[in-house]
Amino acid sequence: MALDSTDKKLINLLQEDSKQTTKQLSLQLNLSITAVYERIKKLENQNIIEKYVAIINKNKIDKSFLVLCHLKLIQHSKEYVTTFEREILKLEEVSECFHVSGDYDYILKIYVKDMETYRNFMVTKLTAIKYIGSTHSIFAIEQVKNTTAINL
Repeated sequence: MALDSTDKKLINLLQEDSKQTTKQLSLQLNLSITAVYERIKKLENQNIIEKYVAIINKNKIDKSFLVLCHLKLIQHSKEYVTTFEREILKLEEVSECFHVSGDYDYILKIYVKDMETYRNFMVTKLTAIKYIGSTHSIFAIEQVKNTTAINL
């Protein structure tokens, strides 16, 4: 589906604050409330807008320790990849997992309370998964930029 400039503006506004009413959005886009509603429904039906979520303050829930864990499998057989990916989906500490090219096979984004909690996670959960060859952990010092928005 091709997006026109109004669709792009609407998507950007929703990415900033998806709790805006159709009336608020209509005033910003110079459209009727009905037109905004229909555009939103069209974007949802086309799966351009997949879902709406709340973004949580990680400091308020004791999950502010961010780790990027680079991981290598022993080998790249279908069984090893499938087993690893099935098991990683079960780990609630892992918020994102990317199968990547380069020196490592996967990059995990992990949120925990602190270093002690991360060590426990590594020893009891992550490295208990079959076929992991090695890991390399990087700890975030400060968040410089973090956005969920994709500017159109």
